[in-house]
Amino acid sequence: MRAVREVNGGAASTPRSVGSSFPISTPPGVGPSGPKHLIMRMNVLLAALASTALLVGAPSLRAQAHDASRYWVYVANESSDVVSVVRFDGHQAVEETAIPVGYHPTDIDGAHGVSVSPDGEYLYVSLAHGQPYGRILKMRTGTNQVVDSMTAGLFPSSMALTPDGSTLFASNFNLHGDPVPSMVSAVFTPLMAQVERIETCVRPHGSRVSHDGANHYSGCLLSDQLVEISTQSLAVTRRMSLTAEHEGLTEQGPSSVVDGAEACRPSWVVLSPDDRWLYVTCNGRGEVLEIERETLWIKRRFATGLGPYNADITPDGSRLLVTLKGEQALAVIDLKTGAQLRLQTSRPVTHGVVVSPDGRYAFVSNEAVGATRGTVDVIDLATTRIVATAEVQFQAGGIAFWKSESSAP
Repeated sequence: MRAVREVNGGAASTPRSVGSSFPISTPPGVGPSGPKHLIMRMNVLLAALASTALLVGAPSLRAQAHDASRYWVYVANESSDVVSVVRFDGHQAVEETAIPVGYHPTDIDGAHGVSVSPDGEYLYVSLAHGQPYGRILKMRTGTNQVVDSMTAGLFPSSMALTPDGSTLFASNFNLHGDPVPSMVSAVFTPLMAQVERIETCVRPHGSRVSHDGANHYSGCLLSDQLVEISTQSLAVTRRMSLTAEHEGLTEQGPSSVVDGAEACRPSWVVLSPDDRWLYVTCNGRGEVLEIERETLWIKRRFATGLGPYNADITPDGSRLLVTLKGEQALAVIDLKTGAQLRLQTSRPVTHGVVVSPDGRYAFVSNEAVGATRGTVDVIDLATTRIVATAEVQFQAGGIAFWKSESSAP
């Protein structure tokens, strides 16, 4: 068990830079000079309709039965241009389907992130390695057919959807060019149109919308900030410096760059189920910060080991699961006591983690190295043991829960 320090206020390798930065193309009539407010009003209407649908019993991922015995997740394989559908039947995990998603016949497009709509009907896939821009595909789950797509920014990576599914936020990591400010794309999903490009920081990564739908959060690997965006105004509302000895609200602009041992290098952010706490992985310092959302005050720090990268939280808010990219491991943190358990994964470069809505299982993606295929480990959260492993394609990364169901007649 590792100790946790309570405070009052307060290593992964650096990605390679290639190419240069370009302005982002925007669909006519939709971008910063287009009818953004009309689209926002449509968002409000869709949110109201979604709320009404939930009242009359429309399905949602979080409302699925707790007696599920079969589970499905989507996994993006970045070096294969393939999205895998992994099925777990309570005993075995298998790659049920391998979906080709690349569109350049002689190049890798880099399937990086996957997100499933709240109703489970659509899958969104970010293709990071565009020429020069990346793309986001909208696919129908089940049939796995592409129904729409749009051009995003430079290297779209992590994505998150609002609770009504009407708006998707994609962090454009901008791995191609010099360390200059990049942005988060706000996409109106019914039209797959980019509503706004929100300049945030240098190399934004991670993407999570609060459960109340009010804010979007992402980290800045090189600006060393946590950035909050209003989902209504589509503008940055607050910035928090995560640099040691300078943690707290900051007025530093998006172009700041922080390097050295004091840098957090935030790669992911997760909110507690009640939206009170933010958990930020410091990929550079080997720790996770527990931050009060209202005040952006750091309450606790959890030492994790090398390269904490992605994270998820159990539906009851009791445990935080953190992938350790530098240690081929998953850290499971008890958020009441601070106690931590370390679980070795099946292959190195442990990447993503997602917890099933019933809280029974965690699904962990492992990139692996070289010509070795990646894997998805299934962890029984009652015993905290790996109970199944599925081999998928090359460089398994982004992972998202799709659905669960009972096998009973």
